[in-house]
Amino acid sequence: MKSRLPIVAIIGQANVGKSSLFNRLTRARSAIVAREAGTTRDNVMGKVSYHHADGQPAECLLIDTAGLKPAEDEFEANIQDQIEDAAASADAIIVVVDATLYPTDADRLVAKKALKSQKPVILVTNKIDLKGSLSIDEFKRLGIKTIIRTSAEHNSGISELLDEIAANVPPVTEPKKETDIIKVALIGRPNVGKSHLFNTLAGKQQAIVANIAGTTRDVNRVRIRYENRDIELLDTAGIRRQGKQEVGIEKFSVLRTLAAIEESDVCLLLMDVNELSTSLDQKLAGIIAEAGKGLILVVSKWDAAIGKDAFTRDALAPKIAGQFDFTPWAPLIFTSSVTGQNVTKLFDLALQIYNRRQQTTTTRQLNDTLQRAIQSHPPAGLKNSHPKLRYIVQTDTNPPWFVIYGSNLKFIHWSYKRYLERQIREAYDYTGTPIKLSFRDEKQIKSNRERIAKGLAPVTKAYKQAKESEKRRL
Repeated sequence: MKSRLPIVAIIGQANVGKSSLFNRLTRARSAIVAREAGTTRDNVMGKVSYHHADGQPAECLLIDTAGLKPAEDEFEANIQDQIEDAAASADAIIVVVDATLYPTDADRLVAKKALKSQKPVILVTNKIDLKGSLSIDEFKRLGIKTIIRTSAEHNSGISELLDEIAANVPPVTEPKKETDIIKVALIGRPNVGKSHLFNTLAGKQQAIVANIAGTTRDVNRVRIRYENRDIELLDTAGIRRQGKQEVGIEKFSVLRTLAAIEESDVCLLLMDVNELSTSLDQKLAGIIAEAGKGLILVVSKWDAAIGKDAFTRDALAPKIAGQFDFTPWAPLIFTSSVTGQNVTKLFDLALQIYNRRQQTTTTRQLNDTLQRAIQSHPPAGLKNSHPKLRYIVQTDTNPPWFVIYGSNLKFIHWSYKRYLERQIREAYDYTGTPIKLSFRDEKQIKSNRERIAKGLAPVTKAYKQAKESEKRRL
């Protein structure tokens, strides 16, 4: 189990190419790219792979923030919030400017506040492929020493930027073995009762171990002991609305929450019983699942529900589950911090989920499950190109990770992957935690092995994992 991934935040004015740069670094198309300013409507995150100076592969979490608003639209207030969020939660900051435009007062303000954060800052002058791009000397007056010239659209300067990220971001280290602390984060929109539940949970424990000053701004922490286990609660009170219009992910500062999610083992996603099933709740659930963290859906303020009774709860539960059908494995619970209803049960659920995330399964048992699944429902494919699933191994825990080996695996439909996940979940109780499934084509592995033997290709991480899995199987 590794510690949280380092966080790198991309900030800058609108239409300087932040989203294009994000897409290029993550090799994805997660952010919307267009010519118009202000296209990015929310904070997008993705993982970036790179190599340290010693050649060791590593990853970081890249945050593409929304374009900063112009001065006449509360620019300074918005940049203040975004820079402070980046300073509080990011390990490094990338300031992006347009290489075809002379630095403005807004650019200088961005640079000044980024440097004041005392975090490593990299200045990226983007769009150098366009006619009229300025000399690098024009941007030195911003005061940022490290300057990289890029063209995100044409992949120019990207490798140099990755090298700088690797040089300025700390490596992911293994956690200390002697500290077996379960970290539980309270996630949710403003005014859903996170702080109240946080205080109630802190009062329900068997003994308070310590009050820990938050190392990240607006993240309150308390360490308690329950059922002979140390639990650290993280209250992410920092998710706040920046305006009263268009309730959505774009109106929140999510950097602190992303950092807390990455740090935690289990997340409690709180939802106000009087304002259920908002798009932001679904967005946060997706982020938690993608991060591989345990998840409990918590309906708060049940004492304030209008006409609450068992019938109402039974009617609400399937509706809420339908809104979160992409996380069917997440348990749903109704709570009240005022009456204490089901509050202690949250501890029990968190402990159960944590234990399930640590469990390992023998290769023999897994392969029995796989063969039963194939016999019951063989995978479909194209003519003369049917996928063949030969064996499965568990390669990691927290979250549980399984690798399936075979041939013609590229023809496996996404629905069949879901079917295999359901079969694994039915055989082994993984309630409350996502599980990861990877597929390795044996023909491709053999081809890579031959290329490596001939010195035509480097030894990759996937190849090493395949060799280790093969040893386990034998």
